[in-house]
Amino acid sequence: MWIEILVVMSMTLGRLQAQAGTEADGIQFLDEYNTKAGMVYNENVKAAWNYYTNITDENLEAMTASNLESAEFSKDVARNISARFPNWNTFTRADVRRQFKKLVDLGFSAINDTEKLKSISTLEAELTGIYSTGKVCLPEFGKGCLSLEPGLTDLMAESRNYQELAAAWKGWRDASGKKMKSKYTDFVNVMNEAIAFSGYNDTGEYWRSWYETPTFEQDVKNLYEQLRPLYENLHAYVRRKLMNKYGAQYFPDNGHIPAHLFGNMWSQEWVNIYDLVEPYPEATSVDITAKMVEKGYNITHMYRVAEEFFTSIGLDAMPEGFWTKSMLEKPADREVVCHASAWDFYDGEDFRIKQCTTLTESQLLTVHHEMGHVIYFLAYNNQPVIYRDGANPGFHEGMADIVSLSFQTPEHMKAIGLLDEIPTDDKSDLNFLLKMALDKVAFLPFGYLIDQWRWSVFNGATTPATYNHDWWDLRCKYQGISPPVERSEDDFDPGAKYHIPGNTPYIRYFVSYILQFQWHKALCDEIGYVGPLHRCDVYRDSAAGDLLRNMLMLGSSKPWQEAMEVITGSPEMSVLPMVEYFDPLLQWLKEQNKEENIGWSSICPTDIPSPDSPRSASGSSNIHPTALLLAGLILVLGIIFY
Repeated sequence: MWIEILVVMSMTLGRLQAQAGTEADGIQFLDEYNTKAGMVYNENVKAAWNYYTNITDENLEAMTASNLESAEFSKDVARNISARFPNWNTFTRADVRRQFKKLVDLGFSAINDTEKLKSISTLEAELTGIYSTGKVCLPEFGKGCLSLEPGLTDLMAESRNYQELAAAWKGWRDASGKKMKSKYTDFVNVMNEAIAFSGYNDTGEYWRSWYETPTFEQDVKNLYEQLRPLYENLHAYVRRKLMNKYGAQYFPDNGHIPAHLFGNMWSQEWVNIYDLVEPYPEATSVDITAKMVEKGYNITHMYRVAEEFFTSIGLDAMPEGFWTKSMLEKPADREVVCHASAWDFYDGEDFRIKQCTTLTESQLLTVHHEMGHVIYFLAYNNQPVIYRDGANPGFHEGMADIVSLSFQTPEHMKAIGLLDEIPTDDKSDLNFLLKMALDKVAFLPFGYLIDQWRWSVFNGATTPATYNHDWWDLRCKYQGISPPVERSEDDFDPGAKYHIPGNTPYIRYFVSYILQFQWHKALCDEIGYVGPLHRCDVYRDSAAGDLLRNMLMLGSSKPWQEAMEVITGSPEMSVLPMVEYFDPLLQWLKEQNKEENIGWSSICPTDIPSPDSPRSASGSSNIHPTALLLAGLILVLGIIFY
């Protein structure tokens, strides 16, 4: 199939080479490319889908071959552009220049060594395979051998046994990251070698180029630092609550929290420990998972509920093929990559979700998230293939998450029958805000630090000899957490997070958390909402959908700043809507934390305990004197030192 496409493409390009390389010829070239590229990418995505939904050597071989064919197609296109349109950057139409600019930036495909390209594809698949097939056996806790989803994920969410959580935490890192360090080192080296042929110093520089912003690194740092006080206050409050639950003897004296106590394998979101930190247990509360069971939800119904949210604001329904071709549950007869994802097959009709869905509130939110990606696919479906992507990588994730800010409100839960009455008292409101903060605010440093580590690996500042040390330096510094058991360079804890072996850039998620609050405020303003931002629900208001669609339909055809201005009226990213959203909670947290030491040491503790040998009980949340001094300076000067 692909060879036929390449032959036709080459014949077409050959005809064009006999003519003058005018702008009109360039437009014809782009039209021809758009038709053929859709066919090539469709075959490539099909091969990837087959592997990710059925991990076999045969499917791996087919996917690798397809990746190489797709890369060769891209190189052939770029070669013909260079030969036929050497002065494309002088064309008068900005849109034509933008398409050519994207087409000649080949990324990893620029390297002429087919074996190196094959190595990139094979290593990524092997790393993902290690991650996806890992299992942890916990017989000492009455458990069998558990895969990550749903077994270990549920255990981390539900267990309140310190030792069991530590065993699961360590076991997953032994079963995943520890087995892939040498392969990951090879992966980094071959990617850096390949990307040099596209003129980039390293892979991290290439990834950052997608944001089309020279000051991007400093910009995201500034955004993070503006939000740090909110995270610090949440951290202090949660630390005290967890110490009350588990005992101070398990907590280091430098202000850190053991990383396995947050109800999540990676400490990236803390909503699963809401029952331990709920401000007012006597106030209105509802178990959404139990309510879903009571209402007779099944997996398909979860997706129909998500679809109905989007159609209620005038956005697209899922195509019929979505319901027959998606993998919405984990199959019992084969190994698959369970990590949830949305797929565009580039034929204008085939869009799917791959998710090992279970009947829980958290999974219902993930269903909305993945469908948000598909809504974006559908919105820019009429753009040329080269523009069928988010305005920047954070836009796609922001779109996927924006629905959560409406979906999780009491108003929306009442509207879809998962809440009997809408609470109006302040205590219930604070309960709701804290639960949202455990999801949105707790994630911020994690979303920021993942690629700080990876960029450092790509540019050589972090070497294989310090992979794990540098990883924990960042987690201790930014998250204020530390490992529950001793770590060394025999471990490779970054690999225990899917996006490292899966090679998915992560700063997009941090960016998306800024964007989704900006967009949420813009949509609420558009529908004329009056009230606290955290209680706005745009459900069933087509004005919100119209504004959102105007931005989504652009794809990546414009710089992201222009797409941003369409929806917010400003080309800049801003933390102000997020600050506004959580301000009532921040004021409450400051009051609750009056007796707490805000902050933590930026240095990881040296006395990492084992589950069987906890620290000596101190009965207090003491912090290292240096941390106290820094915290004091922060409060006085408003400066972040760590």
